[in-house]
Amino acid sequence: MLIIKIICSFLLLFLFSIEEVGAQKTYIARKIQEVIVVDGIANEEVWKNAAWSSDFIDIEGTIKPKYRTRVKMVWDDSYLHFYAELEEPHVWATLKQRDTVIFYNNDFEIFIDPTGDTHNYIEFEVNAFNTVWDLYLTRPYRNNGSVLNNWDMKGLKSAVKINGTLNDANDIDEGWSIEVSIPWKDLAEASGEIASPLNKFWRINFSRVNWQHDLKNKTYSRKVKKDGSYEPEYNWVWSPQEVVNMHEPERWGYVYFSDATDINEEFIMPKDEYIKWYLYEVYREVMNLDNQPLKLKSYSKTIKEKDIKVIIEPSSLGFIIYADSPFSGNRLIIDRNGQFSNYEK
Repeated sequence: MLIIKIICSFLLLFLFSIEEVGAQKTYIARKIQEVIVVDGIANEEVWKNAAWSSDFIDIEGTIKPKYRTRVKMVWDDSYLHFYAELEEPHVWATLKQRDTVIFYNNDFEIFIDPTGDTHNYIEFEVNAFNTVWDLYLTRPYRNNGSVLNNWDMKGLKSAVKINGTLNDANDIDEGWSIEVSIPWKDLAEASGEIASPLNKFWRINFSRVNWQHDLKNKTYSRKVKKDGSYEPEYNWVWSPQEVVNMHEPERWGYVYFSDATDINEEFIMPKDEYIKWYLYEVYREVMNLDNQPLKLKSYSKTIKEKDIKVIIEPSSLGFIIYADSPFSGNRLIIDRNGQFSNYEK
């Protein structure tokens, strides 16, 4: 049996703040009692009291976007609520049919992985017409999963407010805002639970796709290069992916669901999450070997002042990567398909 022991020496020093732990962002979504009217306008008192996320950054985490984007989150016993504001001097859209490829327009996107295992997650996209694309992915594209494009969130509510005029090239707009309410029962297929996740965290991220545009006969469209191809889009996100790929759920942010009224409450990252990040570093490196024989490598890594041993060994699925946590005592495992699991020893 091939056993590869990987011991890495790398000290993770993370400064805890309201929102940032390492590369991944965090947010505390607070429980509300007030009913939210989904109209694209955050005029309820609960929205006024909710904290803004940090401004979105480039998907690779190195460039400040041209236009500001930020979000808020709250929840109640029935819904998970989102509100987003997008600065944009030219608000335009063309797509009006549900479940078309909405990111061919400028759009706003929500990604939700309730269990944090990178499998069975939800993607939601909406454009300035409030045209929705909601889909369910059994695995990330790298793991050749099924993309259920006809899957719909039956109780979904969404609305868009244009701060300007849609598809009018004669003026300069301020932007657009989006309000989305998703029932817990529509998220249950991914989460495995109908109830709201009080005192738990989910992996969530947001993306904004923004295209350069052409204007012909006062009609907006994606900008075309001389060779007939489209100019590449900009991808702006809340929690940086570090690669141009939203479908690496292990890089998404952390949203903690609280019913506390203390505005100074902090979300303390479980230490096992730091080990999990490292396991996915190893996993991506192994997958980049393109099915070549696994090469023996020796690293050392210290996480939270503890030496972590990572083991790679064959399994019925090809291989597994695991580490025994000195913090929880659990065994943290990633299989060949990239799915994370956590076992009590």
